[in-house]
Amino acid sequence: MSYEKVRQVQSRIIIGTKQTLKAMKNSDVSEVFIAVDADKQITEKVASLAQELSIPCEHVASMKELGSACGIEVGAAAAAVKKS
Repeated sequence: MSYEKVRQVQSRIIIGTKQTLKAMKNSDVSEVFIAVDADKQITEKVASLAQELSIPCEHVASMKELGSACGIEVGAAAAAVKKS
């Protein structure tokens, strides 16, 4: 379900931990996706900020699948949906 949601809003997707954190700090994010198999040290920052800013945060099983859903050929630890 989560991967399908990412595919549906692909034009508004922000890919990667650094870009996701930056967009979250700018209040430009409506939802966050974090890959469970990603390095916890990296994804913990995203999860923590999402909780702090009350942004819905959904965990997905695979970096590879998240990357694919975002339309890239490599894995993604985190992705976010830009507010419309």
